[in-house]
Amino acid sequence: MKNNMKKFIRSASALLLAVFVAGGAALAPARAAAEPYWPANIGVSTPDESAIVMEEETGTVLYEQNADVQHCPASITKIMTTLLAIENSKPDDIVTYSENAVFGIDRGSSNIARDVGEQLTMEQCWYAMMLESCNSTCIAVAEHVAGSVDAFVQMMNDRAAALGCTNTHFVNPNGLPNDEHLTTARDMALIAREAFKNETFRKVTGTKSTSIPPTNKHDVATPLNNHHAMLNYYKTSRYLYPYCVGGKTGYTSVAKNTLVTYATKDGMTLVCVVMYCDGKNHYIDTTNLFNYCFDNFTLLNVAEQTKLFEKSSNWDAGSLGGNRSPVSIDPAGVVVLPKTAAFSEATAKLVPSDEKDSDTAGELVYTYADRQVGSAAVTYVEPDTTNIYPFADTDQSVSTVTGNTININLLWLLPVALVIAGIVFLVRSAKKNPSVKRRFKTHYKPKPDKGAAAYTKIRLRSPKRGHKKGIDLTSSNRHSDNFLGK
Repeated sequence: MKNNMKKFIRSASALLLAVFVAGGAALAPARAAAEPYWPANIGVSTPDESAIVMEEETGTVLYEQNADVQHCPASITKIMTTLLAIENSKPDDIVTYSENAVFGIDRGSSNIARDVGEQLTMEQCWYAMMLESCNSTCIAVAEHVAGSVDAFVQMMNDRAAALGCTNTHFVNPNGLPNDEHLTTARDMALIAREAFKNETFRKVTGTKSTSIPPTNKHDVATPLNNHHAMLNYYKTSRYLYPYCVGGKTGYTSVAKNTLVTYATKDGMTLVCVVMYCDGKNHYIDTTNLFNYCFDNFTLLNVAEQTKLFEKSSNWDAGSLGGNRSPVSIDPAGVVVLPKTAAFSEATAKLVPSDEKDSDTAGELVYTYADRQVGSAAVTYVEPDTTNIYPFADTDQSVSTVTGNTININLLWLLPVALVIAGIVFLVRSAKKNPSVKRRFKTHYKPKPDKGAAAYTKIRLRSPKRGHKKGIDLTSSNRHSDNFLGK
């Protein structure tokens, strides 16, 4: 019985939620809505440069230029390499540099001078790749994780495809020049965003400097410095950015300067990717793009802005009281909007969950200016079936509308719906029962010259055969007439 009640409440909650979300806009108070505006009054140094700014939590693209044009990524490739290494190894794994790792890279390319047979922990390799951009370490890590460089590169391409990258093809784990080693600013933003979700990666990419202690081949410690000039003053303090929390540099003569940068301000984290940049424009353009986006966009919490089921301040529901709702919005769900836009201007759509027995009712997906700007999961709240009463001591129900959502107290609506359903069930059952039909069939006739409003008899026929005399109830006052529905 209790399980059936839970299922009923879940089904009713899901149906009402879908109806309210779908009909919210139509029921909202009429008002003049402003034309959706998306800030775009910013640019980068050259028309050939590719750039994109993505909000990290929602994946919303705030700015883009040539975001789908393929370029050589150079060493920002190492973001994918490091992510896969973190996910597929342990920090204390021992990585041994093979001959291929030491001599299989371009002479003079970034490295930390390791020798054949030298051993580092996997954690030390992460920092060597991300801070000093060591190309030989990428080879050693690939061989350790996948058994061979080719197998590891396949892992890289498979992961890129799984993240939705459509214009990416890796051929090595370090980004050294190759005509077939290509990606785009958009795809790199997807990869960088995924990497930033990993706590270990965030720690590594945000580290300014560290060192590798003496090894089996080196008697002294090896210093490691982050070369990202917006995060660390290793070579210059000119481009330091106070909100920068990590990133990766890249450069080859073919790729020019490439840069991935993370920055956090006012609770919002942005990922910026610039590719094919001349000179030091990658730092200047990234800084300008960050400043523009932080000035023009804001992150809003869905649960704080949307009250699907809200209790009135003067509501008294007796034992059904309390602010408990049949569904709950994920408190981590957010949307990103221009600061000139109100939350109510975003359009919400409920996408039901595909899992039949899941605790998740679905997902509220928000769009604005033809862009998906965020979402929040909607989960069922375990119903309290210990005290379910058909009525509560209430004298009013309040249903209000806020923006495109409806605020309604389901604790009042649900008992009423149950009572109505019960009455309908009884009436339909009575109509199908011949005995009940005969038992409640009535006869009456008006008094002569008194009009149809006055009645002399009410006769209830007995359903028993052979019983000729019915029960005669004679009206002697107006009370019975009123009872008959005058």
